[in-house]
Amino acid sequence: MKVLLINGSPHAKGSTYTALNEMEKIFAENGIETELIHVGNQNIRGCIACGSCKKTGKCAFDDLVNETAGKFKECDGLVVGSPVYYASANATVIAFLDRLFYSAHFDKTMKVGASVVSARRGGLSATFDELNKYFTISGMPVASSQYWNSIHGNNADEALKDREGLQVMRTLAGNMSFLMKSIALGKKEYGLPEKEEKEWTNFIR
Repeated sequence: MKVLLINGSPHAKGSTYTALNEMEKIFAENGIETELIHVGNQNIRGCIACGSCKKTGKCAFDDLVNETAGKFKECDGLVVGSPVYYASANATVIAFLDRLFYSAHFDKTMKVGASVVSARRGGLSATFDELNKYFTISGMPVASSQYWNSIHGNNADEALKDREGLQVMRTLAGNMSFLMKSIALGKKEYGLPEKEEKEWTNFIR
């Protein structure tokens, strides 16, 4: 099994990385492979709704989004980490996720998702909610912990002092590992839930 970890912070080894690294340790204990992808320091533009991906199966802008799409297709779980900027996620990781989820047309059903947020003080729950929406629109179960998946610290050293936040990350990784393994067993025994043909309803006619 494999989990992709997305570091949406511009800082490679900051507080967001500290949270993701704490999770990596638990995934390793559970025999789950991880790959960390550093997104927050990349030059990634937002979606322009050109529709090219519907024809080609990939984004028109050939950058880290297309590089990640194949890995996303093969993984069992996705963790997205971001610092908080004005009670929101880093704009770079939002542009990345918009294009990744929109242009990657494979079925994401039952891949497990989790979001992790870091901040000096406030805006954590708003950012947490913002990131989880990518999972819930895609049929991806969302892993939970003992509290909202957040860690406090203005830098890595401060984050390491947030003992509760680190425990939240360990619990999250343990719960996510269990959920991925349980889904794998369920798929083997029962298969995926049957899907109805999608109904498209426009509000303006």
